[in-house]
Amino acid sequence: MLYLLRDTFFPVLVFLHAVLVGAPANHGRGRFERAHYAVRKAGRLPRAVRESSGLARADTAAAFWTHGDAGTPAKLFQLELPGSLRRSFNLASLPNTDWEDLTRDGAGRLYIGDFGNNRNQRRDLAIYRLGASVGQPVVDTISFRYPDQHAFPPRRGRRNFDCEAFYWYQDTLHLFSKDRSLRQWTKHYVLPARPGRYVATLRDSIRLNRPITAADISPDGRTVALLAYGGVFLFENRPGRRLFDGLKRFRALPRTGQAEGLMFLSDSAFLVSNERGRLFQATRR
Repeated sequence: MLYLLRDTFFPVLVFLHAVLVGAPANHGRGRFERAHYAVRKAGRLPRAVRESSGLARADTAAAFWTHGDAGTPAKLFQLELPGSLRRSFNLASLPNTDWEDLTRDGAGRLYIGDFGNNRNQRRDLAIYRLGASVGQPVVDTISFRYPDQHAFPPRRGRRNFDCEAFYWYQDTLHLFSKDRSLRQWTKHYVLPARPGRYVATLRDSIRLNRPITAADISPDGRTVALLAYGGVFLFENRPGRRLFDGLKRFRALPRTGQAEGLMFLSDSAFLVSNERGRLFQATRR
């Protein structure tokens, strides 16, 4: 019973902590500027989509893909703003252990991140790559493990091997950890975006004071967005430089609730979905 209560109320505690703590402190990586974005309600997901956990661009500017979290059917849904369902795609042949995010590469292939790891004890972390022809896709698997995880699970204060956020960029997948402790360090890992078994490369880490729940990169490759409870972090992406070393901005999102999906609509606007099916659009001013 104690374990059940802990697993039920701990996410609530983390959420409240994140919303109340404000913008991240300067932990030796430079201050966060204020990001000037206007935020408005953009629509609502249909009831068929339960707990949208990831977003990725589809074939038009207003169309996007999404999926449910652990415990929901293994399906992809293609929608169009403000939330009309265009089609659904059954992926019952794939396990949905804990699908947490979605991204798309330059060839139109989709990547499903089955790397949710709440208890930090999984040894079957995977990313599924779907061919561009979604009607009858070829599914490839990218299996991986973290280079710095040696216990399954680690001690409670060291459980930082959950992941709910990633994006594709230049044939590389960029993953961001969700710290299950109150320390709230975000680790940045990279993987090749091709089938195989890999040990992820740990590239960097930063303390953001909030758990990260989604990620994306702008179409021009210049801005990375990390969605968190109650806000979004925006990092300038420059070749040859670690992501967390560049210009950093933060935009509070106090009205979006427990948001878990994010994708760029353009270089200056992004879409956010929350667990209650609401959609919000943020546009740079």
